[in-house]
Amino acid sequence: MLNDLYQEIIIDHSRRPRNFRRMDDATRTVEGYNPLCGDKLALYLKVEDDIVRDISFVGAGCAISTASASLMTESVKGKTRAEAQAMMQRFHELLTADQQAGGDFGKLAVFSGVREFPARVKCATLAWHTLKSGLEGKQEVVSTE
Repeated sequence: MLNDLYQEIIIDHSRRPRNFRRMDDATRTVEGYNPLCGDKLALYLKVEDDIVRDISFVGAGCAISTASASLMTESVKGKTRAEAQAMMQRFHELLTADQQAGGDFGKLAVFSGVREFPARVKCATLAWHTLKSGLEGKQEVVSTE
């Protein structure tokens, strides 16, 4: 039953991704690429006073990659840079830890099953690694390889 709900959330966010748009007034734009799956995205950030005021993305990828980017944009909007970076770290632990990571992940918990499919972890974390790079002010294309 819970797996069905998780699958519904991933399908919904992959078919109708939130914050899927270019942002002309972004303060940072970073590209991400997952050569294993072919996922590509451009992440647009508007960071003011150390707060993620707006975030969006465009690109093409598998359902997990797109849903992860969509849920990420919803999760970090309005957060400070430090809060967003801490969220990224916790999300990575959720996907890679041998045991269930502690804490309330809200809708992001739908990705906990991805750890059972190591090749898909890169799909789920692409947007997050791209976000990390953007928050650190890096310009190079982020690759999962």
